Amino acid sequence: MSQGTLFIVSAPSGAGKTSLVRALLERLDGIEVSVSHTTRPKRPGEVDGVNYHFVDVPAFEAMIERGDFVEHARVFDNYYGTSRPAVQARLAAGQDVILEIDWQGARQVREQFPEAQSVFILPPSRAALEARLTGRGTDDAEVIARRMRDAISEMSHYDEYDHVIINDDFAVALDELCALVLTSRTRLARVRAGQAALIEALLSQDHGVE
Repeated sequence: MSQGTLFIVSAPSGAGKTSLVRALLERLDGIEVSVSHTTRPKRPGEVDGVNYHFVDVPAFEAMIERGDFVEHARVFDNYYGTSRPAVQARLAAGQDVILEIDWQGARQVREQFPEAQSVFILPPSRAALEARLTGRGTDDAEVIARRMRDAISEMSHYDEYDHVIINDDFAVALDELCALVLTSRTRLARVRAGQAALIEALLSQDHGVE
């Protein structure tokens, strides 16, 4: 069976990454988003194993000690991390896997999975990004200003990625993201592993040409 491809997808808040990934999953089969582990409390409506794998701090720290995380970070008072065994199992099963992580997590992943394909999503302008953040209607001006500063800091790492998609026209950005996934499935090593029987039959000298 051919090995799946690991995709790293990063973006500043408000660039539309989550919407693009959700639409990608609806359009293509054979690809899924890795579910992270976290120590933060479960919020209303969240489901363990769907939104996150919710664990306590001792369990998370034990996983760190065992080297069970591809990447992990402490954000404020909570831990977040991506399970190495879970990712490796899905890739070995031929499944493409998406990690939605920031640039720091992406660096950790690339060190361990140098063959991973990384994609950075950019907004079409600062004005558009600020409008998207303001349009949520849930944050005051001070919070939005902080989010903008964080977004600019995040965007400064765009050149560490293999691919950059500018999310101006959503349909076009989605087509570009889908194209990256589909192209990865035509790589020689993947086709050779996944279509070994077909290739052997095509190259066999045992049958005459009709």
